[in-house]
Amino acid sequence: MALSSAVPAGASPAAAPGRGLLPLLLVANTAMYSLYIGVAGILLALQVEQVDPADKVSNFGLIAGVSAVFATVFNPVAGALSDRSGRRNPWILGGGLAALPAMLLLRLADTILLITLAWCLGQAVMNVYQAALTSVVPDRVPMTARGKASAAVGLGLPFGSALGALAGAAFAEDYRTGYLLFGAIVAVAALLFTGCTRERRLPARAPLPVRAQLAAFASALRDHDFRWAFIGRALLVLGYFAVSGYQLYVLQDHTVLPAGMKPEAAVAVLTPLTSVAMAVSTVLGGWLSDRLDRRKLFVGASALLSAVALAIPAVSASWSAMLAFAVVNGLAFGCYMAVDTALVTMVLPRAEDAARDMGVLNVANAGPQIVAPFVASVVVSVSGGYTALFLVAAALAVAGALAVRPIRGVR
Repeated sequence: MALSSAVPAGASPAAAPGRGLLPLLLVANTAMYSLYIGVAGILLALQVEQVDPADKVSNFGLIAGVSAVFATVFNPVAGALSDRSGRRNPWILGGGLAALPAMLLLRLADTILLITLAWCLGQAVMNVYQAALTSVVPDRVPMTARGKASAAVGLGLPFGSALGALAGAAFAEDYRTGYLLFGAIVAVAALLFTGCTRERRLPARAPLPVRAQLAAFASALRDHDFRWAFIGRALLVLGYFAVSGYQLYVLQDHTVLPAGMKPEAAVAVLTPLTSVAMAVSTVLGGWLSDRLDRRKLFVGASALLSAVALAIPAVSASWSAMLAFAVVNGLAFGCYMAVDTALVTMVLPRAEDAARDMGVLNVANAGPQIVAPFVASVVVSVSGGYTALFLVAAALAVAGALAVRPIRGVR
């Protein structure tokens, strides 16, 4: 999963979107995130535990980390290929339909190696789907409607997270069928989106050479304010995904659940709570930061709130503590992502390179997702439990909050 921070800026002129485009964007993004959350967050963890229960933490960290590399590589590659073709729908359709056989292979895998290979394939095809889908907004939506489009895309995360958690928990006892369900959800969403949206072929755009991309990356990070925004985002995302990726194992081995409640059912309670809190704080945080014209205040405060949330299950292993964590962490992360995205757009080094530099920022989203599973597995293995993982993640969130202070160009 390559977390997307914003609708890309600086895109080609777009005609007015069709009447059904924004609802279809919501459906397509919801389907995508439901697979990411339901498979990676529940079904994959259960499958790894069944194959090798003794080493589930290290194995899961290895699989998550290696597959995240595939996600990070295939996302820009697929984006460049769709740029060259001047089309998005064929890539959305191809990636979405390919999700079904990829989930079939994952369903049949019975060793850690085969699970790793199958999930890497799943990440590859899903990032073909995601890269093309992300480009739809700048291609087809005019600047005057970008706010509504951003909301449609952004709400896919909490909606998809809730759907993924509920469906994943429902198929916890039969995860092999669950894989096929999620593959079918994405395939149907791809068929629906491409069948119901009209696409105008755009002029093909040649991809930027690798050397030029590296030079652009270095150039953007030489800017003082942008560099600190990049560092702050990377630190917070690292802490967030170090914990969220191991949620099922945390509930199995750390949290004292109510009598009769299974960890998979607990995920189905916690994830919708987090999603609702995230949706509320995304809207409210963005509105308040606009009204008060204070970005750094909201970004720093939400990062510190995330640290407080992460400290709650470190202090208490109770179910009540996890419920509090789910709500507070959702409020913190939703507000952070909404306002930090606005902050970043205000500290871009050059307006004419906005799209390129937003791509650089996405490295702060994707890179920590690669590192997070390895960091988490090492912390848990060395400390012998999950308390240290929550504390390390909280420390990273505090560091992310402090990274906002040196930014000079935004209040």
